[in-house]
Amino acid sequence: MEYLEFFLYGLIQGLTEFIPVSSTAHLKVISLLLGIDDPGSSLSAIIQLGSILALFWYFRNDFFKLRSQSINNLLDYFLHQRLLRSILIGTIPIVLLGGSIKLFTPYFFEKFLRSNLSIALVSFVMAIFMYIAEISKKGSINLKNHNYSDSFLIGVSQAFAILPGISRSGITISTALVTGWERVDAAKFSFILGIPAISIAAIVEFISSFDEFYTFSFFPLLLGLFTTFLSSLFAIDFLLKYFSSNGLKLFIIYRVLFGVVILLNL
Repeated sequence: MEYLEFFLYGLIQGLTEFIPVSSTAHLKVISLLLGIDDPGSSLSAIIQLGSILALFWYFRNDFFKLRSQSINNLLDYFLHQRLLRSILIGTIPIVLLGGSIKLFTPYFFEKFLRSNLSIALVSFVMAIFMYIAEISKKGSINLKNHNYSDSFLIGVSQAFAILPGISRSGITISTALVTGWERVDAAKFSFILGIPAISIAAIVEFISSFDEFYTFSFFPLLLGLFTTFLSSLFAIDFLLKYFSSNGLKLFIIYRVLFGVVILLNL
């Protein structure tokens, strides 16, 4: 039974981390509907490591370009590459906001914003915002010509994804579209921007719940991580291919239905 639970956690986490429907919300709500325990923020953050590995694997050709840089030029490479600087700038807001919440109100989300009602309402709000993004005029901003103000604004929107139900990919992709990004590059930037954010969250949660980590069975946890990795790869590939020609319409409808299902089961 424990293996099945961790398999389901990994499957839900991987499929929903990069598709704009909120992995946190689905881990909690689907777990309750299936009659298994809510994994909670600590276990959720740990199995997110599988999603991070999937990102590195999927974009490995881009990351392997670093190998061509000598050790002496590596720092210069990081400081002068536009995309890397954009990721750094875009990560600042979520580090500041997330760090402040973790230090001063560590249990705020667990007590107030992780309820089913809150998640349902947030799902409706996100559906509206995604609809606005969907009908926005097609833009021309991409990974090559964007400004640092563009990456900072998307980073600010990413900071709101610490609220359960928001969806990090949903809000960053939608913000990018509203501000004039091309569809495919909006999704790619959202994915790459998520690497430090998801990594930091996982590391912080792992450290803060280190004692709890030993309560998890090793092999079921390993299965959960592996399942997360494979399902994340599928989700990344699916979204990049589907989103480029179909946009957000399917996910908008899904978010509305998801919110309705939650309300009907309160």
